[in-house]
Amino acid sequence: MNLLKVILTGARKCCLVDPGPELVHLGELVMVEHENALELARVVEVLPPLEAPLPPERIKPLVRVATPEDRAQYDRNRALEERALKFCQGRVQALKLPIYLVQVRVLFDASKVIFYFTAPGRVDFRELVKDLVHEFRTRIELRQIGVRHRAKMAGGQGICGRTLCCASFLGDFAPVSVRMAKEQQLSLNPNKISGICGRLMCCLAYEYNAYQEVRKHLPRVGKRVNLPEGEGKIIRYNLIRETVTLEMADKKELEIPLSELPAREAGGGAAGGAGGGPAEPQG
Repeated sequence: MNLLKVILTGARKCCLVDPGPELVHLGELVMVEHENALELARVVEVLPPLEAPLPPERIKPLVRVATPEDRAQYDRNRALEERALKFCQGRVQALKLPIYLVQVRVLFDASKVIFYFTAPGRVDFRELVKDLVHEFRTRIELRQIGVRHRAKMAGGQGICGRTLCCASFLGDFAPVSVRMAKEQQLSLNPNKISGICGRLMCCLAYEYNAYQEVRKHLPRVGKRVNLPEGEGKIIRYNLIRETVTLEMADKKELEIPLSELPAREAGGGAAGGAGGGPAEPQG
């Protein structure tokens, strides 16, 4: 079965679509059902047949290839979103509400307008909802989000110079903790391991499992090992360079390849030196 990888234009999410008998080309606009609503999506990749079947819930059916009417409706929705954003911002200022309006989304059939915002706490926005309903004559929903989702919606560039992972390809946020930075021997300076949202960077989790797997087969930091140069104490690892640094009896440091550790030591248990800390809650 050939699947299509599509990007939902409204939600900035990737998903897999089963085209069925429909012939769909790369770059084509299609209609799919997402969260019980129709969404316009663009085909970004045609995947080869999968060796193992995926769970049915991960695959969405293709509703249809987008028609000229679908594209016109999409353009009308975008215009309505811009108008709704400006109107809501004006009412927020007039009512002096502690709200930062992030994004407005109109469902494809224009049956509901969703306003996404951040706020320091609970906000009484009943008067705001009344104004919005009176202005747009449709269902209104105000949805409070966290700082991570705000960054995902607003987009931007990370300190690596690339588009934010959350705004480009990440579907959901995985838990991230300081332990992941310690395990990879990264600087614990908050300015270097935090994203533009102010939380720990999502990419800290990308290589964490690989570091954990390697450390399972290494002796812990602080363990003493015997080498031809004498006895030394392991003080740190550099897993990228595949080296270990030891403190020798004369207090001098000796850096050697991991392969030169004595065989009986190299498989001697998990390496230490990684601090703890609970996973950071997601916004």
